Amino acid sequence: MKAVIFDMDGVIIDSEPIHTITKMQTFKHYDIPFAEKDCEKYMGQTTKSLFAALIKQHNRDISVAEMVAHKYKLYLDILDNNKSIQPIEGILDLLRYLKQEAIPTAIGSSSGREIIDAVVKKFQLKSYFQSIISGADLPKSKPDPAVYLLTAERLGVSPTDCIVIEDTSSGVQAAKAAGMYCIAHQNKNSGSQDLRQADSIVPSIKSIDLSLYFRN
Repeated sequence: MKAVIFDMDGVIIDSEPIHTITKMQTFKHYDIPFAEKDCEKYMGQTTKSLFAALIKQHNRDISVAEMVAHKYKLYLDILDNNKSIQPIEGILDLLRYLKQEAIPTAIGSSSGREIIDAVVKKFQLKSYFQSIISGADLPKSKPDPAVYLLTAERLGVSPTDCIVIEDTSSGVQAAKAAGMYCIAHQNKNSGSQDLRQADSIVPSIKSIDLSLYFRN
């Protein structure tokens, strides 16, 4: 293996609950019916794709961009003001190890670029990543492999030489469709996710030993 690509939500920070809260607040604001339990089905996919589907389903005269902007504002307010939000236990140790060993790393997330940048800035993570890709900027969302294929291209490595760390069914499917090795983090806050396609499933980020994959 030559590189590691990290999903962000549920892998770097435990932010899936924030996404659920802000999605539901946005639906309420625009009077669009949606059951909170159904958020699990869309975890790992872009907010834009979810909002577009709901606008079409309910035939609403609302722009996707307007709804996304509303949700992003709510998310950033929580990120800025909730001091309990911290990197997931074990993630900083992984990033330090990869940096020390000069192993290329990247973020390949379905979150919007504004949100990814805010998280990276808040926790001072920029120096750990050679590339940061937002799936929200691409035509297709996870489980389509586009975000991971582009990330591998930016890192200058073959997809088959990449490890992806994911926490959702959509993300695992995207990683495997890209031809990458996938470690799935079984995050309880990501709900009931089918992670069976992953090459390895771990109960916590701190239990991942990346040295096993990068021995000379």
